[in-house]
Parts: sequence; C-alpha cells; structure tokens
Amino acid sequence: MSRPEVLFPLYAGLETLEGVGPKTAKAFAGLGVEKPKDLLYLLPHSGVDRERRNSVRDVVPPVTVTVEVTIGSHFPSRRKGGPYRVMVRDAQLEFQLVFFHARGDYLATLLPTGQKRIVSGRVEIFDGIAQMVHPDHILRPEEAGELKGYEPVYPLAAGLTQKLVTRAAASAVARAPELAEWIDPGQKAREGWPDWLDAIRSVHAPASPADLAFTAPARMRLAYDELFAHQLTLALARASLRKGKGMVSRGTEALQAKVLASLPYKPTAAQSRAVAEIAADMAQPSRMNRLLQGDVGSGKTLVAFLALLIAVEAGGQGVMMAPTEILARQHVESLAPLAEAAGLRLALLTGRDKGSERAAKLAALASGETGILVGTHAVFQKGVEFRDLRLAVIDEQHRFGVSQRMELGAKGQAADVLVMTATPIPRSLALASYGDMDVSVLDEKPAGRSPVKTAVVSTERLDEVVANLRQRVAEGRQAYWVCPLVEDSEVVDYASSEARFQHLRAALGEGVVGLVHGQLTPAEKDAAMARFVRGETKVLVATTVIEVGVNVPNASIMVIERAEIFGLAQLHQLRGRVGRGAAQSTCLLMYQPPLSETGERRLAMLRETEDGFRIAEEDLAIRGAGDLIGTAQSGLPRFRVADLERQAGLMAVAQSDARKLLHDDPKLESPRGMAARSLLWLLDQDRAIRLISIG
Repeated sequence: MSRPEVLFPLYAGLETLEGVGPKTAKAFAGLGVEKPKDLLYLLPHSGVDRERRNSVRDVVPPVTVTVEVTIGSHFPSRRKGGPYRVMVRDAQLEFQLVFFHARGDYLATLLPTGQKRIVSGRVEIFDGIAQMVHPDHILRPEEAGELKGYEPVYPLAAGLTQKLVTRAAASAVARAPELAEWIDPGQKAREGWPDWLDAIRSVHAPASPADLAFTAPARMRLAYDELFAHQLTLALARASLRKGKGMVSRGTEALQAKVLASLPYKPTAAQSRAVAEIAADMAQPSRMNRLLQGDVGSGKTLVAFLALLIAVEAGGQGVMMAPTEILARQHVESLAPLAEAAGLRLALLTGRDKGSERAAKLAALASGETGILVGTHAVFQKGVEFRDLRLAVIDEQHRFGVSQRMELGAKGQAADVLVMTATPIPRSLALASYGDMDVSVLDEKPAGRSPVKTAVVSTERLDEVVANLRQRVAEGRQAYWVCPLVEDSEVVDYASSEARFQHLRAALGEGVVGLVHGQLTPAEKDAAMARFVRGETKVLVATTVIEVGVNVPNASIMVIERAEIFGLAQLHQLRGRVGRGAAQSTCLLMYQPPLSETGERRLAMLRETEDGFRIAEEDLAIRGAGDLIGTAQSGLPRFRVADLERQAGLMAVAQSDARKLLHDDPKLESPRGMAARSLLWLLDQDRAIRLISIG
C-alpha cells in the first residue's frame, strides 16, 4: 500500500522546517522526532501566561510577567562574568534587567536608553529590588503582536531550546493537510470532537491551562486517533490470522473424561466455561487466537491440558511452550499424572537435549507417537517437525509480544493458538496488548486451596521473623525469602541476597538454606531450585527470579523483604507461590519504615484481598501503565497523546470501532477506510500497512 500523496510534506526531512539545521535535526531524535509528522504529535505539556500587564506591581513575584518598559541607564559588570544591569521603568515601577556573560555592545543595541521595549520573563525580588534575569523575550512595541498571550511549553532534549521547538512545531503545523475523517461520524458528533486538522492546530495553540488537560476535546480526539490506529493494527492482525486456513479440531471428550475422573476435585465453573469456549473455537475452520487469563492459582494448567487433549482426540498433536527450562520441567511434572490417566505420551524438549536422545524425541514427534510436547522455545528450532500440530499453548504471555505470536502463526501450520498469562491485567491494558485476541477469564479459585494469611512487619523485627522461621523449619515447613533488586545493579543485588543468605545460614544451620540470584548460570539456578523442590534445602533465598510459575506445594511461607519497593502485581505474583498445598500458608511483607503513603496503600491492598484483578486495577491507578507490565518487554505500545490510565474507556470504544470498520470494509476501500489508511501512515502503524498490502 503506497503512502497517500497528501502526506508527502509531512514525511520530508526535518531540515525542510523553519529554523532546523542538521545539528538541530539530530537533537530532535532525542525526542523521537524524525519527520515533520512526529512534531505534530509532540504536544506542549504546560504553558506560560504572557498576557500584557500594566506594571510589575500588579503581580506577586516570583512570577513570569510581560510589561512595556522605558529603558534607562546601563551598568556594565565590574568583574569578568559578573552581572550586567539595565535599569528600566514600567508604568509604576523601576526594576532591573540582569544579564550574565553578556557583551555590552550587543546589549546597547538591543536595549537603547530612552526607547520603549516589551520585555517578558520571570521577575524575582533580590535584596529588595525587582529583577528580571535574562528576559525570555525583548520586542519593539510594533512587534508586540508576535507574542502569544499564552505560550505553549514543549518537552526538550539536549541541544534544543523552547524557541527552536516552538518554531519547528509551528512550521510543521502549517504543513498539515486537511484529511478525510476516519472517526465514526456518530461518535465524533456525540463527543463534540473537532476535525483532525483543527485538533492539531488547537493543541499547539493552547489559550489556557484547560486546553492542555487530557480532557480538552482536541486532545481527546488525537488520543482516540492513536488508540484507534493501534486497535486497527491489532484487528488487522486478528483478521489475517483468522483468514489463515485453520483446521477443524473436534474432540470426542473420551480422553478428557478419563483425566477428570482421575482428579480428586471437580473443575470450577470458570474452568469448565473456558474449556467450552476453547473447544468451540477449535471446532471452527478459522484459527483460534485466544488468551486464557487467570489469577495466580486459578487452575490454568488444567484448562490448557484439557485443550491439548481436544487436539489429540481430534487425531492431532499439541505443544505447550514455557519461557524457561525450569518451568517446562515443572509443567511436565504436574501434567505427567494427567497424561498417564489419559494413556497418552507426553515428552519434554529443551535446549539441553542433545545427540541420540534428541533424535529419538524428534522421531517420536514426527511419527505422531508423542501426543503432547512440552518445551522451551527450542520447539521452534529447525528439525522439529510434528506429524499433525493442532494446538500451541504459550505460557506466560508477557514475555511474548504480538510479533512473536505472528511468527508462531506462520510456523504453526495453521495450528490454533492459546496463550496463558498469570498476570491479571486491567481491561484497558489487556486491550492494548491483546486487542488481537479473544479472551477467556478464570475468576474462581479451585477447591482445596487455602487462602494465604498476609501480614505486614517492619524490618526492625527481623530477629523475631528469623526466630519464628527457625521453629517452622524444625516442623518441616519450607519457605521462600525474597530479597529486593537493589539499585538495579546486579552487583549490589547479588550482595544483598548473598548477605541475607549468609545471615540465615548462620541462624538456621548449614545445608538448610539455598540461594538463587541473577548472577548464576541457568544450570546453577536449576540445580538450586531442584534441591528446594526435593526438600533438601528448607529455605530458598532469591531475587525475583521465582516470580513466575514455580510450584512447591510444601512451601508455605513467603517472606518479602523491602516489600514497599515492589509493584503490587509483583507482590501478588510472589504471594501466589505459597498456598499451593494443604498447610496454612503465610506471606510476610517486610517494609523499612517510614512508609510512604503509596507504600502504605499498596501493602494494605494486599492484606485485604487476594483478587488479582482488583489488585491490578489499583496498581494501574497508583503506578501507571508503562510500569505495570514493564513497557520495554511487554510490547505495549508507547502512546504520545493517549494516557492509558485516564483514558481507559476510549480504548474499549476504539477496539469495537476498529473491529466494526474491518467487518464492514475488510480491505479499507470505502471512503472511511481510505481515510483510516492515512491515519495508519500518520502514526507509523507499519505492521498494519503490511497486512493491508498482503491482504
């Protein structure tokens, strides 16, 4: 799909804009601005009131003020680099303009004694005298019109000044063309949003602080454009996946029945509902692309296994992918008894399999002897061939962005895809990250899980905690002790966990305490974890590597040190590592006093609920979207105008609108579809553009 001609001027080099040379263009890259169109979305974050005043007497310093003055005497500095002062008088008051490192001859021509000038800048009182140091603007009376009454303030990067950015932005706005409307007309009218061009002009020329608020109609409209473009990309990805010929996989329920009969408990209603949704998708000729979202301990693994059985009942095979080898091994351990009950062959494939052993596993896979394969991304290596792959289950989604999902789709010989995540994500973020998927939610706890008792303790009581731990270990209990990642430095982190390990080893005895941290090799980590899983070590000191998916039913105590510096979702995940067996479990949140208000709010929230979705909503409110799933590794889009916390409602509207537009106009060929193509170009949705081109 070629770029619409009307957008060409916005794709020119930055140096074609007023006041931008090669050096400035380089500096703009620091703000993520590479083309004039990027400047349109570099919005002012605040403004300065430059309304003309009669006199400095009318304001209360320190404050920015704009007044007309008559220029008096000049007083050059007595020493090099000292202040150069110019006396000026407005309608009621005499004050000083102060300059440092200024050349006298330059100031004499800029501010000729006896003439009138308009000066604008920050006035402060210094030794009882009003001073304006380095005015922002000095204009002749006839140039007064150049000064806006309310001046926008833009974000800056090294090598840029407000003046430069303001000029460049104005020059880019002057180039912005009229574009056909891509927003649904009913919605636009209902919300009272301006046209795109009016919105762009308006956000760059705020008249008051109200125009800078995210609720200002022009900003809302541009935020919606971003969310809509993003959702359109996801909807196109979803459509292209669905268009890919899927396979019809209908289960017989025979193997599922055997597995369910072997369990000591009945699945929850939520589990049964999720299995039914998955089965219905798999029976369709289009490809499934579904997210299974469940809180810690909601029984996702069983749902995923029953889904894999549908693939096998239909005569095919299934694969389950885990992000790490240790998790892959764990899945195999927990699924082995279920596979045995179903009478089917389950195999594990990781990067460690070598030589003849690996060859044998691959042969069993290619012949269809192995019904279900569990593995790490080694499953994607060359030479791994299935006889008939029907379903791929991916564990722990947020290590696996949209682009990897698309790759899997390409490899997956039309296999259905089910993604599992244990991170309850608020709806607005789920739509941002997984808008291309259909979602099943597990919102009940399976029977036989006792709630975890959560207590909040100050680090001043460390000795009591250790004494208590010694007693529990003597009773045969196991515990995790999580140390914070201090300063993000692996060295310090290593030192803090190492120090705690030495301390606990001295208190509890040799051989009782194990240690896992980021500096160990994967093999060393696995070995330390394995000793803990087997019960050889009773206490495992760890940095947050244990957050995801580790299952040790005998571990019933979780101590989290400096809990106040962890995010809520992370604390919730960590707490989910205990409470997996029959014993009453405890989670101790240790904090270093004094606690900040947010710290207190977080820890109180954990004490009062175990509902991950409630916790996630609260976390979003406290921390904001980027931190919540760690933007860098989540593939979460970075929006320039939209604010995911405060405009969550818009995201849901954007999703249904994007899906509806594609449903009515799959190739975006209607007038509104063509307008939407311009939007995709404008906002760099290259993936969407590729998808339309292929489509």
